[in-house]
Amino acid sequence: MKSLAVNGGSPVRTKAFPDWPIFGQEEEKLLLEVLHSGKWGGTGRIKLQELEDKFAAYHDAKYAVSCVNGTIALTIAMQAVGVQPGDEVIIPSYTFIATATSALLFGAIPVIVDVAPDSLLIDPDKVEAAITPKTKAIIAVHIAGAPANMSRLKEIADKHKLKLIEDSAQAVGAKWEGRGIGAIGDAGTFSFQSSKNINAGEGGMILFNDEEVADRAWSIANVGRIRSGAWYQHEHIGWNLRMTEFQAAILLAQMGRLDEQIKLRENNSRLLTAGLSAIDGIECFGRDPRITVHANHLYMFKLNKALADRVNKEDVIKQINAEGIPVASGYVPLNKNKAILTEIEKWTGEKREFSCPVSERASEKDVLWLHQNVLLGTEEDIQDIVTAVEKVVRTYE
Repeated sequence: MKSLAVNGGSPVRTKAFPDWPIFGQEEEKLLLEVLHSGKWGGTGRIKLQELEDKFAAYHDAKYAVSCVNGTIALTIAMQAVGVQPGDEVIIPSYTFIATATSALLFGAIPVIVDVAPDSLLIDPDKVEAAITPKTKAIIAVHIAGAPANMSRLKEIADKHKLKLIEDSAQAVGAKWEGRGIGAIGDAGTFSFQSSKNINAGEGGMILFNDEEVADRAWSIANVGRIRSGAWYQHEHIGWNLRMTEFQAAILLAQMGRLDEQIKLRENNSRLLTAGLSAIDGIECFGRDPRITVHANHLYMFKLNKALADRVNKEDVIKQINAEGIPVASGYVPLNKNKAILTEIEKWTGEKREFSCPVSERASEKDVLWLHQNVLLGTEEDIQDIVTAVEKVVRTYE
């Protein structure tokens, strides 16, 4: 125990992992082009159209609609596919709060189901069991950049005549059975918030393969206008939810690095799994062979049951952090989020409870996170992570 950095020993690592965001001359060049154009807002369409076209093509979609952020992207997507206030949408418990708040924003009701223990992705069996006459849509969250089981979820959606929306906030560039994530369901949403794998500070994107639905989304984000209409021709209720040209410029430059970064993250993820799997007390998540590209926005691993049941996870995190490795704890499950449950009660008049033991255990007992920037480092960086985790875990033997 004396050798642990938390107790005054020497840490495994003292240098920082790669900074995020990564940027350079291309971002500067494109930003200056927008600046000098004088077309800064979301109506100039200097860079926005190019970004939407490239982003859609990159993910095998026909249409893309940009917007202010990933939360609003989900709200727009739900409204565009026909979700109304009072309709139920099935979502996983182990996800960021925005998956729920994006529905509650306009009175759609999240129905929270548990995740699969081997992936922490939404459990299709739990989804099917939660369907009621009020269910309108399923939201599949591609947590950590790993695609959910889109084959099974699409079968369920088709069988029950439900809409399938992909929350791809963490999954830019990921593929399921060779198909781009975000273009498999009825709509797919993305976030460009500062931590994401391509980043414009804020921003969102929605992908579609149905032109009518895409046009509806465009109208919602453009104050109810229609694409071919006059400036003051508002034919639907909509809001001003547009991305700016400056954000589009940054994202076009960021996309130029995406393939290389995906490849590096994939390689470092494999190295990390090999190293961590060899440590007694640590388990790594498997990878469905149908995931042909993993976005690796997070690298998740866990303390095995024997260890997790006799240690405090927060103490383990504190000790690994002291060794110079930025592990984190992860989400509070949505079924335990008082704000979400209170808001559901406000809209429904009912106190609802959701049983999600897998998510609760992941949060409270065993799952640890590393963020995507650590996977952009060297093999030496990856070995430092393995060494530090092993050093800490051995103290519990």
